[in-house]
Amino acid sequence: MDWFDRLYLFTALDAVGLGLLIGSWIACSLVVENAPKSHPSTSQIMAEFRREWMRTFVQRDPRIFDSQIIASLRQGTAFFASASMIAIGGSFALLGNAERLRGVAQDLTLESDPIFLLEVKLLVLLLFAANAFLKFVWSHRLFGYCSVIMAAVPNDPDDPKALPMALQAGEVNITAARGYNRGLRSVYFGIASSAWLLGAGPLILATLVTLLVILRREFASQSRYVLIHGAPDAKS
Repeated sequence: MDWFDRLYLFTALDAVGLGLLIGSWIACSLVVENAPKSHPSTSQIMAEFRREWMRTFVQRDPRIFDSQIIASLRQGTAFFASASMIAIGGSFALLGNAERLRGVAQDLTLESDPIFLLEVKLLVLLLFAANAFLKFVWSHRLFGYCSVIMAAVPNDPDDPKALPMALQAGEVNITAARGYNRGLRSVYFGIASSAWLLGAGPLILATLVTLLVILRREFASQSRYVLIHGAPDAKS
């Protein structure tokens, strides 16, 4: 059986599900990161808070609190990078044990897919995990760059170099957060892709649910409302 014959093992619904998965993943990042100024996403709003953080950082003395925040952010990226590596290792293990996985999938769906189909589905999951790992590692490194720039900011807030260097750190911080969020979206859609093991229908459903959850959190969540309008008690 050559590659062209193997492609016929996939149904039209499989192609629709895979296209929807990849398209939603790409489109989601584009929409979240390039939302209109009239209705910004939560990530864009937080980017402005990060810039404001660096402006305040120049005036703060001592700056231990800021270093603790950066350390916490780096710990978060390190945790997810480690989790992504575990997911990559598990995916490779499943690729070498696809026959056993087919038995599990058959028990759940009462259907038996060829081993090649299961391997392709696992490969999609593996690619999402690998992309998430790369994003988290780069984010971790950028937060490290940010901490170095912050350490180089002069202690005297009136120093002409202080504010420009702090704003530099802020932009690096925003770039690191963008990579972190992209890694999280890869995790979300990677989890959705695992539904393909149950069939094309579950894949489409899982993709749509994941997309709606992400968009709601970015554009219609309570936390976004608070970020824009402030806490209710603050107005009373």
